[in-house]
Amino acid sequence: MAILERISHTLSIGDLKKLFKKGEIVAISNYLDERLVLFLEASTRDEALKTLVDALDKAGKLKDARIFHEAILEREKIVSTGIGLGVAIPHAKLQGYDDFFIAIGIQTKKGIEWNALDNAPVRLIFMIGGPENKQTEYLKILSHLTMAIKNEERRKKLLKTYDAREVIGLFAGC
Repeated sequence: MAILERISHTLSIGDLKKLFKKGEIVAISNYLDERLVLFLEASTRDEALKTLVDALDKAGKLKDARIFHEAILEREKIVSTGIGLGVAIPHAKLQGYDDFFIAIGIQTKKGIEWNALDNAPVRLIFMIGGPENKQTEYLKILSHLTMAIKNEERRKKLLKTYDAREVIGLFAGC
């Protein structure tokens, strides 16, 4: 839990008030697409990342899948995006994108070794991509996603479902 708390407490109260001005709402469900909810059988981190990138490319979300994939891998080299509690949030922000998007990977069997900060295997992957020049929106997405996945009941339900619509429904109101 310490990792998730650190992410959600990175911003001061003043920063959060600036981010969440009245009427400005970022709902995680607005960034989700049934085509981008995958039930993975990947056995490695790199295989899972490639599968999610391929799905994003097939859905028309990527301008260049190779460049995006390389950016995701480069980000992993900085520090693992395995944040704890069986969750990883790989991400890349690049020039030329107008909007953010999220692909969700749910590892259907045992977890994937991810070099996570708590050393736990990863079963829930939330890949975020989008424009490099919209840091405020990105922080809002990350904050809302972090709050949503802190919920143990939601994480358990995500691991038990095999229906993309149901996965998206679990983020309604987040």
